[in-house]
Amino acid sequence: MKAYLEYADIELIEGAATCLRDRLLVRILFRLGCRVSEALALKVSDIDFERGTVTVLHLKMRIRLSCTGCRARLGKRHQFCPECGEEVSEAQKRQQEHRRVRVLPVDKHTLEILKDYVGRDLLTSYSGPILLFSLNRHRAWQIVRDCAKRAGLAGLVNPETGRMRGVSPHRLRDAFAVNAMKLDDSGDALRLLQEHLGHASFDTTARYRKIAGEEHRKWYERLSQWTHIWGEPLFLPIARNKLLLPPY
Repeated sequence: MKAYLEYADIELIEGAATCLRDRLLVRILFRLGCRVSEALALKVSDIDFERGTVTVLHLKMRIRLSCTGCRARLGKRHQFCPECGEEVSEAQKRQQEHRRVRVLPVDKHTLEILKDYVGRDLLTSYSGPILLFSLNRHRAWQIVRDCAKRAGLAGLVNPETGRMRGVSPHRLRDAFAVNAMKLDDSGDALRLLQEHLGHASFDTTARYRKIAGEEHRKWYERLSQWTHIWGEPLFLPIARNKLLLPPY
């Protein structure tokens, strides 16, 4: 079973879409590698057709706790304030909008599909800016799942737990990251991928290198070429279904 979707699988999913909106949704999720919440929040004004870019806004709500007396920052498990020492009975909750904006490049074919989609005047807005997709998260999940089923794609294996999981919008984002790592898993490429995906932690991006397996494969290829041990290769040909190792 597969652990991630390959490029050919994405083409099958996109080709199984029943309308231009669904096809564009699948393409945006994979080609931009964005989160489903980011894709559904895209506005027509976020698309720069001249420069060929899309501005993605990542909005995350963070709850901060503070002491009512000295305003010191508190953790969820604090029973006493670390600054003034008073017992924490009620902490002041303050929600802050953490906004991160990144500008992502768009390939020419996707840009042409966007022009066609926007130019059909099918988008409506009763209040506020015009959204590219008037969908909720559940409906977007259904669209991706149904397209995958029509394409004949089975579920994927979670590489960490070994459990089966269906094709979802986030699996398209994962596919972008893993295929990018297969193409180039250098340090610079990993940093650019982190910026493209909008990861705050480098470790979150680095796990895609493990899933892609390119680093492990290259290490093994270098290992199999060692010939300095007694002048013989480290791994000898298999004979009688047994792996012959150099004499020790």
